[in-house]
Amino acid sequence: MPAARTVLITGGAGGIGRAIGAAFAQAGDSVVLADLDGAEETAKPLGGHGIRLDITDEAAISAALDEVGPVDVLVNNAGLLSIHGRLLELPGADLLRILSTNVHGTFLMTQLVARRMVERRTAGHSAPGVVVNLSSIGGRQPTPGMGGYESSKAAVDALTRWAAIELAEHQIRVNAVAPGPVATPMLAAAMPPGSPAHDAWVARIPDGRMAAVEDVAAAVVFLASPAAAHITGTSLPVDGGQLLT
Repeated sequence: MPAARTVLITGGAGGIGRAIGAAFAQAGDSVVLADLDGAEETAKPLGGHGIRLDITDEAAISAALDEVGPVDVLVNNAGLLSIHGRLLELPGADLLRILSTNVHGTFLMTQLVARRMVERRTAGHSAPGVVVNLSSIGGRQPTPGMGGYESSKAAVDALTRWAAIELAEHQIRVNAVAPGPVATPMLAAAMPPGSPAHDAWVARIPDGRMAAVEDVAAAVVFLASPAAAHITGTSLPVDGGQLLT
């Protein structure tokens, strides 16, 4: 049996974050969920640990990492999806909010965790480090009204490649998972199954369904696993073929 790793998952109290945590826990890893609210309650059934964390606060991240201890796998799942607006109407302050969480927050988490991974290797710890970012196929396929979010995810893809090329010498792999629409409770509340909006989204997907949270989690676990040991700098679509249309 491989040694259990410590996996830190931001945005861990949401539907996708919880599914990722459950998948890593099932694989025998030690799971730490981080979120603004609800992380402790979400982590308990998984046998994990929950912490409150604002990923845009550098001092808070450092304090949280002191509490958590060495991290083997970082999953940057936290992000804002709820702010939308067309190019001519979206307030500039709203775009900055999106970028602050989705891009700057992902950057800070990656930088601060990777620094500690490098320090551990310098001190003789030989295990490789892994970072998996949550992106979106929207970074490559635009949808009117969602450009602020989609621009942030295009930046996450670029950040993934940047981190991958610079951290490879330290044996840290960095990849991203890019889902299409995912059937989370939040999405179901916004566009219930059978609604025109829901049906319009599904019509764009050759596979004929939205991704389940477990589909996304399986891709994250794969990219973090030894089976993906020679994969870095990629953004893996989990979209049922939507990018083909």
